[in-house]
Amino acid sequence: MVVPYLLVFVVFVLYPVGYGLWLARHPQSYVQLVEDPIFLRSVINTAIFLAVAINLKMLMALLLSGFFVQSRWWIKIVSAIFILPWAMPSIPTILSIRFMLNPEWGVINSTIFRLTGADGPNWLNDPALALSLAMVVHVWKSLPFWTLILVAGRLAIASEQYEAASVDGASSWQKFRFVSWPALKTLYITSTILSMIWTLGDFNSVYLLTGGGPADLTQVLATLGIRYLRLDQVGLSMASIVVALPLVLPLVYFMMKRLSK
Repeated sequence: MVVPYLLVFVVFVLYPVGYGLWLARHPQSYVQLVEDPIFLRSVINTAIFLAVAINLKMLMALLLSGFFVQSRWWIKIVSAIFILPWAMPSIPTILSIRFMLNPEWGVINSTIFRLTGADGPNWLNDPALALSLAMVVHVWKSLPFWTLILVAGRLAIASEQYEAASVDGASSWQKFRFVSWPALKTLYITSTILSMIWTLGDFNSVYLLTGGGPADLTQVLATLGIRYLRLDQVGLSMASIVVALPLVLPLVYFMMKRLSK
């Protein structure tokens, strides 16, 4: 009875991971990786992406969860529309945003030209602006999921606690501080750690929007491996993935430790 599960684990987990580590076994690959200026830029971009996108996304999810938990008939309609970005496939949705940002015929710059008579900016030609837009796309795409998770956490709080707080004359802020947040804190921290793991491996937001450009200045660790594969440098591609493990494994450990409690 155990053999089928072991076979699945070996074929779909152990073999791919082991083969990737085997391809990245040469120390020279890591020397070349560190010497590549694009690698250092990718590490910095990844750190900025994690620090900004995750905190912004989870804070917005916490605030929006309080809005969507209200029992009003139109809230259901708004929530159905709100969840569409997460439910839709990444390729058509993110590519459509990329087309909208085209400096020549994109709908955004066309609208700016009609309203002001001036040309709009070249959105994806500036590294800082392009990376910021990639973070916006990531937040827009994943925000509905984390909002629903926190909505479920809020719905698990007994309504009697809010009623008792109202009787005691508590304000909305006091209800959140002394009722909602103590009940949501563990869920919020666990979701943040899990979101950090998923964001570290988010390939679509950057690759589909900017392609790592301009001049590979918006590459992150999740997309850097594709750059090396295009250059037929398989060892460097696998090494760029392996160097992310020291970031991923502690996060996985802390998350599983919290979940085990």
